[in-house]
Formats: sequence, C-alpha cells, structure tokens
Amino acid sequence: MVNYSAINRRDGALALEQHLKEAGDEFLVTGLQMVIDGQTEDTVERQLAMEIEYLKTRHEDGKKILEFMGASAPAWGMIGTLIGLVQMLGNLSDPSGIGVGMATALITTFYGAIMANLFFIPLAGKLGTRSKKESTLREMIVEGLLGIVRGESPTGVREKMQAFISAKNREELKPSI
Repeated sequence: MVNYSAINRRDGALALEQHLKEAGDEFLVTGLQMVIDGQTEDTVERQLAMEIEYLKTRHEDGKKILEFMGASAPAWGMIGTLIGLVQMLGNLSDPSGIGVGMATALITTFYGAIMANLFFIPLAGKLGTRSKKESTLREMIVEGLLGIVRGESPTGVREKMQAFISAKNREELKPSI
C-alpha cells in the first residue's frame, strides 16, 4: 500500500494500472481498479465494506456448521451407546452376544467424543481465526486504498498500515520505488 501510495502521488492513479497483475489479491485488485477509475472515497469504502461483510457472513455460516457438528457428535455417540445397550440386553441369554453389544455401546461414545473434540470443534476454531485474519487484512487494504484516494503521503499510509500490526511484528514499511 505504501508503494501504491507513492506511485499514485508521483505519477497519478492511472500509473497504478501497470501494477495490477503483481497485486496478487483479487480484493486488492478490485480496490485498485476503483481508485484507477476515479471512484469517490465514499463509493470505494461502501463497496469494499460490503464485500468484507459478506465474506464474514459466509465464513460464519461455515463455522456454525462445524460448531453444530461438534455439539451434536457426542449426542449421536450416545444414541449408538443406547443401540449397543439394547443389543446387549436383548442377548442376555447368550453370554457371547453381550460383548458385541457392550463394544458397540463403548465405541460409539468414543467416536462421538473423538469427532467432536478432535475434528469439528478445532476446525470451527481454526476457521474463525482464519476468517478474522482475512477480514482484518481486507480492512487494512481498505484503509490503505482510502488513503490513496485522499492523496495521503506514503508515510501517512504506512502509519495507517502499522496500526493494524502489533508493535512486536512491525517492520519498517518504506516505499521500494
């Protein structure tokens, strides 16, 4: 963003068009194209904020599915346990059938707990973390693009970008051109 700001300030918004291919992020390319096209600050902000909001909604839907699966897997395990107990109690006259019913009862409880705690709940958490990182990155892009639209200096844009990064992880952001 600092480099794009320097290009915009030095050569104008049309010069940014040469750098669209190297942007690498479709969201950034869309925003840069809006800047190149001369869209107003308000238009850029509204359009990109709407994209971020729908991204969060899509990610939240996926996370909710995984959370539901994590919450319901132990219940399905308990249903299997009941089925195993019914098998076991149905075969009380045959001692060799008791083991099969008991094994079914125990293994389904085990599978329900494993699926919930080893797969679904951690995946939901990971999806939430990745969604937060992606939305923060996009919010960062929006702030940088708005600085470019306003004609802010590369130093001003750098300061805005650094606000998103923890002090521990900040690198000196200088224009490379």
